[in-house]
Amino acid sequence: MESPSIMSHVSIGTNDYPRATAFYDAVMPTIGAKRVFEPEGMPEGAHAVAYGRQFPEFWVQTPHDGHPAQTANGVHFAFLAPSKEAVHSFWEAAVKAGGTPDGEPGPRPHYGAPYYGCFLRDPDGHKIEAMFWDFELAAASENPHG
Repeated sequence: MESPSIMSHVSIGTNDYPRATAFYDAVMPTIGAKRVFEPEGMPEGAHAVAYGRQFPEFWVQTPHDGHPAQTANGVHFAFLAPSKEAVHSFWEAAVKAGGTPDGEPGPRPHYGAPYYGCFLRDPDGHKIEAMFWDFELAAASENPHG
């Protein structure tokens, strides 16, 4: 079966690996993901872990070149949640684990009628999102009188 995704994986850098992995260890289970791979034999001082549901999709790592990790303006990482409740769980876990709110959970009709999501900054400042395609919300907005 061909994967419906166009992405294999994405990697983000961190300047505090223990803090970053504690954050993502707390947040990723809310969307059904977990640590799925930690490479062995990394160069001294380098660390990496991959999260996913079945295979490595989202990597958190110290930069390979030894320079400080940075965030990019205009870049964010959106995680597909299985429900609106999971979006809220993601939000709550992220805030509790040290994330900074950047858009509370709720509908985002400007992204499409079924779009329901939340935005935060992780402890390194990366913008992250959990989102759900809520087709019931879209149907209600198309037919407000039932």
